[in-house]
Amino acid sequence: MATTPPLLTGIGLSMKHLSERQRVISENIANSETPRFKAREVKAPDFSALLAAQGTAAGAPRVARPRIQITSGMVALGASPPQAGGNVVMDKDTSETKPDGNNVTLEEQLLKMGEVQADFAAMTNLYRKQIGLLKAAIGRN
Repeated sequence: MATTPPLLTGIGLSMKHLSERQRVISENIANSETPRFKAREVKAPDFSALLAAQGTAAGAPRVARPRIQITSGMVALGASPPQAGGNVVMDKDTSETKPDGNNVTLEEQLLKMGEVQADFAAMTNLYRKQIGLLKAAIGRN
């Protein structure tokens, strides 16, 4: 039975995340003039399951998501508890809100789109290199 190497699984998860992020950024740009529209972002994927699958022997790497507890003092200052479910969340890193309530800044969204493009190129190159190594290991050019 063949299984996908964890590195390739991680690259695949990362590429799916980047694809979803590109879609959300495109929606932000398309709605940059829509009154009261709030910019959105995609939560980063959780790779801890891939690491956990590599074994739990002594000295094996371990990753856990931090647990956040909101205190009443934090709520009084405007903090909100983390939302459960869904990968698309409101973007907290916006620099301005227009008088109509829209907080999409085209410059920020274009910078994010450039990050997605660069990250996708890096993942594509990693994937290409890994496939080349696998082909070399089994004796195929």
